[in-house]
Amino acid sequence: MGPGLRLPPKRETTFVAKPKKRRDEVFLNIPYDNKFEKLFIAYIAGISAFGLVPHATLEIPDSSRRLEKILGLARNSRYSVHDLSRVQLDPKKPRVPRFNMPFELGLCVAYASQNKAQKPNWFVFEAEANRIDKSLSDLKGTDPRIHGGTVRGALSGLCNIFRRPGRQPSVPPMMQIYRNLRRKQPAILKEAGTEDLFTKRVFVDICVAASAEIGPTSLSTFGNSPVDQKPES
Repeated sequence: MGPGLRLPPKRETTFVAKPKKRRDEVFLNIPYDNKFEKLFIAYIAGISAFGLVPHATLEIPDSSRRLEKILGLARNSRYSVHDLSRVQLDPKKPRVPRFNMPFELGLCVAYASQNKAQKPNWFVFEAEANRIDKSLSDLKGTDPRIHGGTVRGALSGLCNIFRRPGRQPSVPPMMQIYRNLRRKQPAILKEAGTEDLFTKRVFVDICVAASAEIGPTSLSTFGNSPVDQKPES
């Protein structure tokens, strides 16, 4: 090679890691009380059966930034499920209705309307037909899913709002997942050192247990699972 001739600089090859595919998440907006335990487990079982990941405000520590973190849950979730069945007055003084659920629904609706390109789909559940027309008349034109306060009703409602390619579980196998979670509930509470189902640790552990229930073996039974237990309301 004669003087003055130079080889072009060697190009460096840059490898860009592909971003991990994020699992679809669901913001679960429900009341936290002992009478709602069955539906609490049912929603986790049903949402998990679709390969979706439930999230709830139970995961948020009490702090001055709580509202900001609730907004974060709404923004980061592809879907949101809102149970507005607790509209009655609390039996304990002061006797007031619960406003958290409709308030958080309002946040999700507002975010969806302002961010149409990335809007999460929001769905409303109720225990009684037509009651929402009076309790929240601004939602007229929106058809809530009426579960009648039953586990089977909640699971049926979830079947009617989610459509997942390659994974469309029916109610019977979802009921089986629910029953298995109920059987595991005492051990989960013991491990967490509490009797309160509505804590961050318990919620996360139940979600992990629900996810384990829908592994490859379980998926093969979706739609034709035998149900040999008594029906549960």
